[in-house]
Amino acid sequence: MISSLFLSATNHLLSQAGWARQRLQPHAGRTARLALAPVAEIDFSVAADGQLAEWSGEEAPEVTLRLAVAELPRLLVDGLETAMRHVRIEGNAEFAEALGFVFRHLRWDAEEDLARVLGDIAAHRIVEGGRRAAAEGKRTLERAGGNLSEYLTEESPLLVSRKALPGFAEEVVALRDAVARLDKRVARLGKPR
Repeated sequence: MISSLFLSATNHLLSQAGWARQRLQPHAGRTARLALAPVAEIDFSVAADGQLAEWSGEEAPEVTLRLAVAELPRLLVDGLETAMRHVRIEGNAEFAEALGFVFRHLRWDAEEDLARVLGDIAAHRIVEGGRRAAAEGKRTLERAGGNLSEYLTEESPLLVSRKALPGFAEEVVALRDAVARLDKRVARLGKPR
């Protein structure tokens, strides 16, 4: 189930990216494993056309890509490029580099897929509207974070602002030294003469 979903989705992306298929074609017949620890292992090979095919064999794959399942939400939020920073790649260096490069730079062209169903103009407007909505959501979150930060440092001082931090650190050091001096005086007063 997971294997066929991964292969279908990846091959769909590869069908939109001729450069990626060309990058994988020299590695036709080579085998790889995507290990999603601890849930699943997906074995695949590169077909002659540069797409991925299901593979099952007794021998070990030439390349293993290891990704913790806990990193999958990052893939959905930040995209393949960010998630690939957390993938450990082992095996044949040339093939591993080709797979890593393709997975880091593979992008979904949502507009092309929507255009097949809704037409070019509608697809373009939907994708542009989605980009604008995502950008506005990001700006709104940044503004809200700034407002919350200002409130917690200025109006209800639960946090120390960056500007006040050096002065606060100096006061803490001075207080520590004063407490140490007081502790020594108390210790001297407690000693019998």
